[in-house]
Amino acid sequence: MERKPLDTLISKNGLWVSRNGRLHGVKKCETSQKYIRIEMDCGDIVTVRNSKNSRSARALRNHKFQKPCKRCRLSDDRINEFSRKISRKDETEIKIVRSFRLEPEKPPESVTAKITQGIENINSPTQINNEPRAGITANSATNHRSTPKTAKSSSSPSKPNKKKTFQPQKTKSMKTEFTSLQKNRILSLLGPGEMISFSKEKRSFAELESTLTLQRKKDIREMYENSRENNLGKLERTITEFFVDMGFLEVKSPILIPFEYMERMGVGEDKKLSEQIFRVGDSMCLRPMLAPGLYNHLRKFDNVLPDPVRIFEIGPCYRKESDGNSHLEEFTMLNFCQMGSNCNREELEYLISELLDFLEIEYKIEADSCMVYGDTIDVMHKKMELSSAVVGPVPMDMDWGVNKPWIGAGFGLERLLKAKHDLKNIKRAGRSESYYNGISINL
Repeated sequence: MERKPLDTLISKNGLWVSRNGRLHGVKKCETSQKYIRIEMDCGDIVTVRNSKNSRSARALRNHKFQKPCKRCRLSDDRINEFSRKISRKDETEIKIVRSFRLEPEKPPESVTAKITQGIENINSPTQINNEPRAGITANSATNHRSTPKTAKSSSSPSKPNKKKTFQPQKTKSMKTEFTSLQKNRILSLLGPGEMISFSKEKRSFAELESTLTLQRKKDIREMYENSRENNLGKLERTITEFFVDMGFLEVKSPILIPFEYMERMGVGEDKKLSEQIFRVGDSMCLRPMLAPGLYNHLRKFDNVLPDPVRIFEIGPCYRKESDGNSHLEEFTMLNFCQMGSNCNREELEYLISELLDFLEIEYKIEADSCMVYGDTIDVMHKKMELSSAVVGPVPMDMDWGVNKPWIGAGFGLERLLKAKHDLKNIKRAGRSESYYNGISINL
C-alpha cells in the first residue's frame, strides 16, 4: 500500500484520529513545508508534523479508531463508512492550503523575481554619455540631382576660380578618442556625484587620469584627517544605536547554518533560488538571509521578554549573484521584527519612516509579493529597492514554532549607502579592496 502523507489522508477522509484514538471531523486544514495545522469540528486546533509514518497517519490509512468525538457530532453513516474502509467518490474533500510551493509551469524568471533579495527592480549605476556614433553629416551628403551649367558673362577679367582643397581643416577642435579600457579606468576614478562626457572631453587620457588620481589622493587624505570611519561600519553603528533607543534587542546569529533552515523557508533543493546558496558540505550553507536566526530568537524569547517582543540583527549574508552592478555576493543585511501586540501595517510603516527619516534617505512604499512570504511591502528609493517588509502571520510560522502576529523588514546596508551618497554602483558601498567610502584606492 502506498504511504501517503497526512494532509492527503485528511483530505481524502475529511477526518482526523487523535493520539488517544478519538475520531474527529475536520473543519479546516493548512500545511506548510513540514507541519500541518488542523481545526476540528469540535473547535480544537492541533499542529503536527506532516508525516507518512505518524500514529495518526497509520490510523487514517488503516481506518482504525477507538471512539468518535462527541462534540464533533459525526453522523453514524460517516462513522460506519470510515470503519468499512469505503470511500465514496462524491465525498467532500477538505481544501489543503499549500504555501511556498512553486507552480511547475511558472518560468524561472518568476521565481528569481522575489528573495532578499526578494525581492526585486534595482537602479543601475549612473551612466556616462557615450561618444556619438560616427555617421554621415549634412555637409558630407552628396547631392545626386544635376542641373545644366550655364556660361557666366563677366565685363572685366577675373582670376580663375580655385577649388578649396583643405575642407577637413574647417574642424577647429579634434575629439579625443578613448578605448573601452581607458573609459573604464576614468569611470573608476570618478568620485561620488562626478560625471564626465567622453564626447566633449578635450584632454588626453594621460592628462585626465593624472588629474583624477591627484583629486582622489586628496580625498583620501581628507577622510583620514577628518573622520577615519568606514561608511559601512559607521552606518551599522548608527542603525544599532537607533534601534536600541527604540527598545529593540540586538541579536547575533551564526553565519554558517543548516541547509534544513532554508527548506523551512521554502527554498529547498528543488527550488530555483537554492542555486544562489553557497553550500558547505552536505548539510550546511552560508546564510543568504537573516530570517532563520530571527525566527529562532522570537520563539525562544516569547515567554521571557515582555509583550511585544522586539529584536533586530545586522550582519553579513551571501548569495551567488550574476548581476554585479546591482547585487553583491557578500552583502550586509539589517532585519528588525516585532511579535505580539500592535503588529499591523501602520506600526510597520511607522518604524520604516522613523529609520529612513533618521538616515535622511528619500523613499516611497509600494505593494509587492514574493515566493517566500507572499504579500510584501517594498520600500523604494527612485527605482532601487531598499527593503522588503512583511505583516505576519504567514503559514511558514508553524515550521518555526511561532504562533503570534508579527511585523518585520529587511534592508541592505550597501543599498542604503548607495542612496545616501549617490554612489555609481553597489560595489563602491560594499566590503572592497578597490574602494574606500566610494573612492577608488587603485591609484
